[in-house]
Amino acid sequence: MSNSSPNFENGLEDAATAVAEFDHHDKGFVAQFHHALHTTPALVPLIVLIAAIVVFGLLLGSKFFSPFALTLILQQVQIVGIVAAAQSLVILTAGIDLSVGAIAVITSVFMGQFTFRYGLPVELAVAAGLTAGTLIGALNGWLVAVMRLPPFIVTLGMWQIVLAANFLYSANETIRSQDIAAQAPFLQFMGSKFKLGGAVFTYGVVFMVILVIVLAYALRSTAWGRHVYAVGDDPEAAELSGVNVKRTLISVYAVAGLICGFAGWALIGRIGSVSPTSGQLLNIESITAVVIGGISLFGGRGSIAGTFFGALIVGVFTLGLRLAGADAQWTYLLIGVLIIAAVAVDQWIRKVAA
Repeated sequence: MSNSSPNFENGLEDAATAVAEFDHHDKGFVAQFHHALHTTPALVPLIVLIAAIVVFGLLLGSKFFSPFALTLILQQVQIVGIVAAAQSLVILTAGIDLSVGAIAVITSVFMGQFTFRYGLPVELAVAAGLTAGTLIGALNGWLVAVMRLPPFIVTLGMWQIVLAANFLYSANETIRSQDIAAQAPFLQFMGSKFKLGGAVFTYGVVFMVILVIVLAYALRSTAWGRHVYAVGDDPEAAELSGVNVKRTLISVYAVAGLICGFAGWALIGRIGSVSPTSGQLLNIESITAVVIGGISLFGGRGSIAGTFFGALIVGVFTLGLRLAGADAQWTYLLIGVLIIAAVAVDQWIRKVAA
């Protein structure tokens, strides 16, 4: 056997030492703007919100730019903002919840009826209402995750079931605000007002802001939040990477139901009474806030902050046009335009990013 063997290392001396490099092209303004929108979905609604405030401020002056008017916007959107936060969680998983409004209303009815019909302490009645909202949401999640039924069909059916149960259970009776104020004022706690400078806030507004902050942190900085985005982006890939997709979906719908329970409590504070006919437009208004807020209807992209900005945009347009003396139909027209524009922008971002 020969002791000589080819020395392959010597042959490398004359080999090229350059490594592969990618061409770096300077991004134009459009490309940079698109990248910013893709990485920060809340940027578009924030820009629209600031523009709307500036325009109405210039048109209406101090009548719009006053602490009272600006905090009035927060008071008007508090219920929609809370329900929209619940809707956001579901849409981030590429689902949709058409029962959020009905859950909010029936939990308010439970709180009122448990207090006045059964004589429970008001604190227990509120807790029972929140529990009921959580259980209804968890049932939605179980049907979607375990039974693998489409979220649209599940929540559409649950909407009708809860709506009918609401009227049957309450016998279509309203508990008057005077009775609540005299016997169970804690039910109206979310509507209690306090002043800060020239601004007037309610505890419902404070709760909405805290909720947005907590959910933003949970979605951005916890394993659960990353699982929510992963499930919405690609459930099969999430499953392969070790995410328990079923448990994540059930938890999302359950948390959404709990948030709707808080919305029901805030609804009592907002209108003062317990009415089974209240909150009729919460479904469409919550979806509007989510879409305008930049959360993708295809799931996996968006932020709670964007939803908050979306709700504020609706509030700014509503109050601004009302103060300007415009017909209320202009509000719906402009909001409709914003919805279509928001979906178009989302499609553009997804197309260019693909």
